[in-house]
Parts: sequence; structure tokens; C-alpha cells
Amino acid sequence: MLIYRIIFTALSYLGTPYVWNAPSHQTASFDCSSFIQHVFGIHGIALPRSSREQFQIGTSVAFSNLQRGDILFFTTKQRKKKRGIAKVGHVGLYLGNNYMLHTYREGRKVTISELNSHWRSAFMGAKRIEQPQ
Repeated sequence: MLIYRIIFTALSYLGTPYVWNAPSHQTASFDCSSFIQHVFGIHGIALPRSSREQFQIGTSVAFSNLQRGDILFFTTKQRKKKRGIAKVGHVGLYLGNNYMLHTYREGRKVTISELNSHWRSAFMGAKRIEQPQ
């Protein structure tokens, strides 16, 4: 199943450094959206570059209906007072069992995080991306 290959690929980047605005199409470092773009791209699913653009595609999914491979979107301290799509500032990949794979903040690396109260309070939505046949 493709979604398991996507997750396996994403997990292979655990520990890769976070760099804000990391360039696309390289693997020395990622920011949150370049990471998601890269992992899906390896498997033939072209995603836009920014988290706000990524938020505009796919099928919306309620938190209670999350499945492995769904893309999770969050606001950030810097964006929470903005309106609409401008509030989106972070993206991660849902792994199942209340965990996500993502990268954020200078000095951090691609990591697995529990969807704890911090992340749930910043949650803006989730999208399921159509997989190519």
C-alpha cells in the first residue's frame, strides 16, 4: 500500500536537521513543508511548496477520522492572530496512534511527536491526499 511506503520513506529522514525555508528537492535539511513535499514527491505525488498551499489541496478530514498518511496542519505563535489560510504555519504527517512525524524550529530535527494538548490546541485541520493509481 502506497501510504505505508510514504511513511517508511518519511521515517528514513528521522534526525535530518530543520532549516527555515530549506530549499526544495534536496535532503540535507528540511523545513516542515519541504519535508512533506519531498516525501510525497518521491512517490509520484506532487505537492505545493508551502504549508498554506498544501492546506488548499486534498480532502478535509476530521481529527476523529484521521488515518495514517493524512497531512496535519497547525497554526503557530506567529500566525495565530491572522485570518483564514494565513493562520497555517506548520504541517506534519500523521503516523497513527496519536503520533505525527514532522520537523520544526531551528536546532531541531525530523522527529516523531505525540499529538498532545499543545499540538491539539494549534490544530487547524487535516487533509487526505488522493493517491495515484
